Amino acid sequence: MDKLVKPDVKEIDLVFKRGQQCTTTFRLTNLMHTMSVAVSLTTTNSSVFSFDKPFSIIPPLSSLSYDLILSPPFDQSPPAAPPNVITVKTSTLPTGKAPKEGLPLFFSKSGPHILKDATIPISLVGPHVIEDLISHSTQLPYISPFFNKAVSVCSRSELTALLRSAVVSGNANLAAGLIDHGGAANSRDRNGRSMISLAVRAGNMEIIKLLINSGCKIDSSIDHVLHDAAAINRVDVMEVLLTRFKDTISVNSVDSQGRTPLHIGATHGHSEVIQYCASLEGKIEILDNNGFSALHLAAEKGNLKAVECLLQTSSFTKYAVNREGKTAFALALENEHSDLYDALHLGDVLQRAARVDDVHGIKSYLAAGAKVNGKDQNGWTPLHRAAFKGRLECIKVLLNQGARIDEIDDAGYTPLHCAAEAGHVEVALLLVAHGAMANLKSLKGLVPLNLARFTNHPSLALHVCHEKEREVDCLNSRFKSLFS
Repeated sequence: MDKLVKPDVKEIDLVFKRGQQCTTTFRLTNLMHTMSVAVSLTTTNSSVFSFDKPFSIIPPLSSLSYDLILSPPFDQSPPAAPPNVITVKTSTLPTGKAPKEGLPLFFSKSGPHILKDATIPISLVGPHVIEDLISHSTQLPYISPFFNKAVSVCSRSELTALLRSAVVSGNANLAAGLIDHGGAANSRDRNGRSMISLAVRAGNMEIIKLLINSGCKIDSSIDHVLHDAAAINRVDVMEVLLTRFKDTISVNSVDSQGRTPLHIGATHGHSEVIQYCASLEGKIEILDNNGFSALHLAAEKGNLKAVECLLQTSSFTKYAVNREGKTAFALALENEHSDLYDALHLGDVLQRAARVDDVHGIKSYLAAGAKVNGKDQNGWTPLHRAAFKGRLECIKVLLNQGARIDEIDDAGYTPLHCAAEAGHVEVALLLVAHGAMANLKSLKGLVPLNLARFTNHPSLALHVCHEKEREVDCLNSRFKSLFS
């Protein structure tokens, strides 16, 4: 038998609005010329969808409207799987009257009198549906029929707002789909920030590249994208941004507080960012609006690795003062970051104490947290400096406190090299007695014996050689040949 009724739609789009009862209307037309048709409407999910007229009678060649209702009000859109459909069942009524037992009971009995006239798919559509996809980080392929259907009723402004949400959440698939459907990649939020700025803060490289390829632009006076990348320690993002916007931004760009990406990296303790900026000629000495250098900020926050990295790049910045006249050490002291004391101050005073033979000072600074093997900008430890100056008592204290006797500086010199070059016999003998290697070569291939010979201290060479001859027999004969 032919169908008795015809729907006016092949599928139904129901605009979902969060927290509201949602309805949509469709019509069924009786195709019979002389007989009324009884109609039963059901859905695959009766707990979600209902009808204003689940049972009805349509007179011959007439139409009737029905409301599909989504209730109760939902905080998020119901799941789309399994697919929701309306099933339309019909039966002819020759008399035009309802059966005595009533339509619900009439349709509850299966048999040839009940026809299945139509199945109508239900799609939930609208911006709230997409918002739910974004909030659940659903990585649907943007070409999916479900997504395409959901965005079909969204305006351009709604698509752009949804794109912004997808960018912030890091949902690359939905972001790509929203751009393809008309979302404006070059729009800005209420604070004037570009989409790329939002993507950088979210740290999603895929979306950043998507926006760049979509022609998204930045305003360097508002979009401090390098600062945002520095804050989350994303050197890879900084590289991409500098490649794409090299004429607009640089590692020395400043934000509204006068801070560079270096300042931001220092504040968060990101040594990788500091090293990267320094490699691109980032200026360590730039002060922000409060007179703070990157080192001030790292010291204030207690970021030891950042402090050490900044000092390796520029040691003199430790002496810079902010507007209140405070050095980085003063800020570390004020905030009780004791692990920074050595790098910012105690290391300096320990080196000075070793230089001027201040034994009491050495003991005090070591007790306060100075590192006995800490190095200056040339790689000298306090032991190097004391050996070069011939400070015998200081050397004894340093050795007793764990000074590494064969530590090398940037030129490959050990403390024994320094003592030999300066001609300090007693110091050299003390170091050798504590196990210093008399035949250890510097980067230029010089051993302490050579330095004693070349710096006109042959007596020192003889002493050193004599002390070591039991361990290195060939060393003495080799030295004697130099002076034969």
